[in-house]
Parts: sequence; structure tokens; C-alpha cells
Amino acid sequence: MTGSTAFKTDQYELTMLDAALRDGTGSRPCVFELFSRRLSGGRRFGVVAGTGRLLSLLRDFHFGEEELRFLRDNRIVDDQALRYLENYRFTGTIRGYREGELYFPGSPILTVEGTFADAVILETLALSVLNHDSAVATAASRMSIASGERPLAEMGSRRAAEESAVAAARAAYIAGFSATSNLEAGLRWGIPTMGTAAHSWTLLHDSEEDAFRSQVNALGTSTTLLIDTYDIRRGVETAIRVAGTDLGGVRIDSGDLPLVAASVREQLDELGATGTRITVTSDLDEYAIAALAASPVDAYGVGTSVVTGSGYPTASMVYKLVARQDATGSWVSVAKASQDKGSQGGRKAAFRTLENGVAVAETIAVSSGFDEIDTAEEHPGGRPLQVTLVESGEIDSSYEGPQGTESARAHHLRVREEMPVRALALSKSDPAIPTVYVDAR
Repeated sequence: MTGSTAFKTDQYELTMLDAALRDGTGSRPCVFELFSRRLSGGRRFGVVAGTGRLLSLLRDFHFGEEELRFLRDNRIVDDQALRYLENYRFTGTIRGYREGELYFPGSPILTVEGTFADAVILETLALSVLNHDSAVATAASRMSIASGERPLAEMGSRRAAEESAVAAARAAYIAGFSATSNLEAGLRWGIPTMGTAAHSWTLLHDSEEDAFRSQVNALGTSTTLLIDTYDIRRGVETAIRVAGTDLGGVRIDSGDLPLVAASVREQLDELGATGTRITVTSDLDEYAIAALAASPVDAYGVGTSVVTGSGYPTASMVYKLVARQDATGSWVSVAKASQDKGSQGGRKAAFRTLENGVAVAETIAVSSGFDEIDTAEEHPGGRPLQVTLVESGEIDSSYEGPQGTESARAHHLRVREEMPVRALALSKSDPAIPTVYVDAR
């Protein structure tokens, strides 16, 4: 195995490149755009996530001896294309929405500028990263809204592929979760980690009391004890007898959670453990979290639902050519016109139009040329949504690593405050704000 990410792609990217190099169109300057035609599941907004990961993967997007040998041995491309790929590095420019930003149908989430050969082979990598991470982040943001001030922990690694689990933990953290159980996510992205014990820990010991006593001896009274392996009421009693009234918390992983949480809170208070926190888990999603809003719950742990996008595991984004130079060197807008799969041609600039600090529209200025792109000066009532991520092949490292992750999280929590109240509802509906196309000024 090599350190290259170039084969995280589909074969047709390279066959198109091969043919374009043969007929001379591979060197044509082009503009590709990554966007979503609609929001999955009738959701009211989407959350951009994965941008920092994509930039890091782009650093390693090159073709080494192993990749070139595979292409040659399997006759996927000809010798001209092999020579091109041997020296390939993306040298174009990428602008896009900041990670953590909200998006809507038609939002130009990424704009990739370069020659056709330079840009076309990034399609699969860009889509696989942003479709997954944005789906997780969108679900996580809805859960964060439903939880209010109560913290959320991501604990879904066992319900995802190993690398998807790490990416999901990062996306959830960006969208408002406060911690993850995944240690690789903590190491790689600086996300706070958490975790105590599972039911197997209690079952290992000869009694529940032995299990609790051993855990407290190892982790201290600030730990959280899992109280529903056997009888919950007896579990609470045993937990306080072992740890005392300073026990940090108890976790409930089964039962009718609103009823059980109320009963546990009453019992803890009767035993004098008024400061002991209650964490609930058990197949939570945004709707279950919202249903617990009035319950005496202090924190949530979410697994399967968040890492699978709460029923929508992809953001359904696409990567389309929207502008190119023709044979004379003039810029032309291009667009797919297929029924239900059409796209809006032209190079674009995007702005979040605000009134009294509240978002009212996603305004997208469309330019038929290349140099007439709108800036903030032409849209004084709008917040510019795009930033430069890659300039002439140079990646802005501030969006990568733990620093980029923290920045994306802060940005998301800030821009979420711009949304009108209707954006916070969990029911299916139209997007919270309309997408409005205007001609570039």
C-alpha cells in the first residue's frame, strides 16, 4: 500500500482524462462545482463538513509507481496519460463554503478551477468525503439543536466502517457534539474523548456491586456507572452505596427513557445524590432527544443514528462542469439539462442575505464570464460564503488538522444563530430560506 489517495476514485475519471488528452480538450480551462440539488429528507438546512479532510487528502493525491503500474497493466489509460499522471499535482484553485457553514439547494459548496484534466479527476474524492461528512454533520446539528444546553457524546464507531467512524466523529463534533468515544478521532483531530464501561464489565464480575466498586477504585467517584444491566432501581441503590452521594453520574441504556429517567432522578435525590448526573443512550436520534426535553436528563450518548446520518447517509451532492473555455478561448456557461437533474451553469458567488441579523435568502450571483465574479461590495446586505481553500495548487493549511476542526465547529455554532426560528424545527418542510439566483453585477 502507498500513501497516495489518487486511487480513491472511479475509473471513468481517468478514462475521460485519457480521451481529453488525446483530443486536446484536456488543457481547456474549466470550472467545476460541487452542490446539492435538494436537501435530504425534507430537512431545512444542510451542514458543510469534510472540507479539512478533503484538503489533507488532496495533499497526497499523486500517482506513484504502484498506481501507474496498475493503470498500465490493466490498460486503463494510454502512455500519454500515464506520462501526465506521473507528474500530476493539482495546480488549480478551489474556493468554497467554510467547513461548518450551512448550505441550501444549489449552494456552490465547492468551486474547482483548473484545466479539465486537472479538475475532473477530483470528482469522486471530493464527493465521497463531503457527501458522507455533511450527512453526518447535518444529522448531528439537528440533534444538537434538540438537546439544547445538554451535552452530546458521539459513540457510534461500532456502527460504521473504521475510517468512516473517525470521519463521523469529527463531523459530529463540528456540528455541536461535545465529545467522542473514538480514540483515533481524539488523536487525529483533537476532539475530547470519553468512555467508562459497558454491560460486559458488570457481567464479568460476580455481582453488580463488585463491578461498581472496581470501577470506582479505578476511575474515582466522578465516573459514570451503568445501572441497567439487571434491575435499574437496585442498580441505583448499589451505585450510591458503593460510590457515595458524590457519584459523578449514572447511565441508562434501556427502557422507556422519559419514565425511567424521572424515576432514577427521584431515587437519586431521595438517596441524597442530588448532584449525580443522568446520561441516557439507547438508540437515540433527534426525535428521541427532543422527546426527552422535559425529562431530568443531563447528557446524551448517540451511536447508530448520528454516524448514519439519521436515516440519510449521503448528502446527495454532485460535481458538475459549469463553465469552460471554447476552442476560441472564450468562456461559455454549460449546464446539464436532464429532467430532475438539471444544473445552473456559470461561475458563481454566494452570499447569505440577512435582515436584522436573520438570514432571509441564499443569494447566488451567476457570471457568464470568468472575471466578473461578484464581491461583497456588490452585496452589502449579504455575508460572503466562499473562501479560498487552494490557490494555484497551494493548500491553505489553516483549515486542516485540529485547528481547522475547532475553527469549523466555532463557525457552525455561530452561523446557526443566523437562521430563522423555523429552521430549528425537526419536521419535514421546505428549506428554511430560499435560494435566489441573480445575474452578476
